[in-house]
Formats: sequence, structure tokens, C-alpha cells
Amino acid sequence: MAAKKNRPPEVAPKESADLAPVVGKNLRRLRTERGLSLERLAQASGVSRAMLGQVELGQSAPTINVLWKIARSLDVPFSALISSTQQSPVKVLREKDAKRLLSHDGSFSSRALFPFDEPRRVEFYELVIAPKGIESADAHAAGTMENLVVSKGQLELDVAGETYSLSAGDAILFEADKAHSYRNSGTVEARLYLVMTYAEQVG
Repeated sequence: MAAKKNRPPEVAPKESADLAPVVGKNLRRLRTERGLSLERLAQASGVSRAMLGQVELGQSAPTINVLWKIARSLDVPFSALISSTQQSPVKVLREKDAKRLLSHDGSFSSRALFPFDEPRRVEFYELVIAPKGIESADAHAAGTMENLVVSKGQLELDVAGETYSLSAGDAILFEADKAHSYRNSGTVEARLYLVMTYAEQVG
């Protein structure tokens, strides 16, 4: 996201709040499994200790970007933070029941198109960006790939300083272990579908 003098808030709008208890429980478990204090995790992730504490207690719903920072510092897939323990051979994900994660200003939203049952190596998301909206993402873990298709609108994707212009129907595959950003360059809402693939764990 374009640099601003005032640091954007780390807390997402209320639509993300339904996930707060799940994220808090998973964060506490993952942090304690690794023997990390809140202070050490704050240093590793760049997210304030106070914010991490609020997230663990389920009192705050962090933005997408903050969750990515936490996931990367813990070396886990994004889904490890939003997973709940539900098992079924068939799972229907109703649009009306969707829980969306939002950017700090609400112009960018992400909906997981897979069940929050367990962390997985491949994740599928629907992304929606308001006209002129922009969302920046830090580099993901080494080996992470993003395969993205634009279903509606216009997109400018910046990867490590290089910009790619995409229209409805266009797709792109790129290494997401570099800083990247998504910008809706059009005048109507942009809708994208993203497949995120993490590197295979060795050992």
C-alpha cells in the first residue's frame, strides 16, 4: 500500500470479528508450541506486543496484512491461524455465511473458499477490491506461489517493483515470497480468485 505518514490501524472492521476467537485460540497454541513469549513474537513479526495480546484474547480482529506477518513469523500457512476443527467428507460453504477478512479501510476483502478445518498447503480465496483500492502484502514464506485470475474488473499487480496490468479473464502465476500489491485500476469493483500454494515442508 502506498506509504502514509500515519500508520494504519492493525484492527480490521467488524466484519472480520467473527474470526477473532478462532484466530486467538490458534495464535496462543502456535506461539506456546514454539516456546515464544509475546515479546519475542512481537519482535519477529513486527506486530506490537499489545496487539498480539488482544488477538490471543479474542478481543481484536487483526487485518489481513497483520495476520500474514504473524503467519510468516511462525512459519505456518495462513490457514493455520483461521482454522477450526470441523471434519466432514462434504462441506458446503454458503456465501451468506462467509466470514471475510478486510483491509484496514475496508476496500479489500478476502474470503476463504475452503473449510477452516485444518492448515493446508494449497488455499483458495476470493478477493474483492473496491475501485481505486489497493492492498500491499509482505513477502510470504520462501517457495510460496500465487496463481490469480481476474473474473471482473481491472487489476494492477506489482511484484517486486514490476507492474502487470490484468483484465477480466486474465490469469497470472508468480512467486509470492517477494513484496507485492494489488490495485484496482478501474472504476468498478474488481473480483479475483487466488490459489495460494506453499512450499513442501522438508523433514
